[in-house]
Amino acid sequence: MSHTAVSSADIVAVLPAAGIGSRMQSELPKQYLTIEGKTLLEHAINALLRSPRVRKVVVAISPQDTWFAQLPVAQDPRIQAVTGGAQRADSVMAGLKQAGDASWVLVHDAARPCLHPDDLTRLLAISATSNVGGILAAPVRDTMKRGEPGIEKIAHTVDRQDLWHALTPQFFPLGLLKACLERALDEGATVTDEASAIEYCGYHPQLVPGRSDNIKVTRPEDLALAAFYLTQLHQEESA
Repeated sequence: MSHTAVSSADIVAVLPAAGIGSRMQSELPKQYLTIEGKTLLEHAINALLRSPRVRKVVVAISPQDTWFAQLPVAQDPRIQAVTGGAQRADSVMAGLKQAGDASWVLVHDAARPCLHPDDLTRLLAISATSNVGGILAAPVRDTMKRGEPGIEKIAHTVDRQDLWHALTPQFFPLGLLKACLERALDEGATVTDEASAIEYCGYHPQLVPGRSDNIKVTRPEDLALAAFYLTQLHQEESA
């Protein structure tokens, strides 16, 4: 695949945000929970738009979504909403179809509000040297256990050497990600993140060490932690 230098406005970001809460239709999806008066989704979008290289953000939302249109960011000309799909990969694909002629695409979790600008800068820098792309990731620090199938008992300890937590954003050439996602979806591969689609097609994305405070809000207790990290980040920026 040929490689060309990336211009300052050649990156489009995609945020899959079509989850609407699995237990109850009336339950507020986690990306619309708020910290400091802004939704997690708004914090995630703003973190990406801090980079002048990101020219557009495509947010893939559920057809039942009644929240996004009410957010101030929905009026931002750099932001476009599209209808997402049943799975994350379907939503990402819907977003990629709106990426136009961008060379590279960033995919970021809608409920990951604490992305540090230094991490984003370091990730975007790989476009100068890579034709495959890469992801933010954090080395595993805890002892890892494999459970017995279907029961909560330890089968064995997993060697944590060379194990990484996959984070987002994940950053790939648009054409490559589109082709790999299409193939993986067509062939019924398990695609848990964008890198897994790239890996499925035989490529080896780069691991870009990222901060462990770039957390994804998945449980109620994560919200307080994300609020703390965001406060720290904003104090750092205003210092």
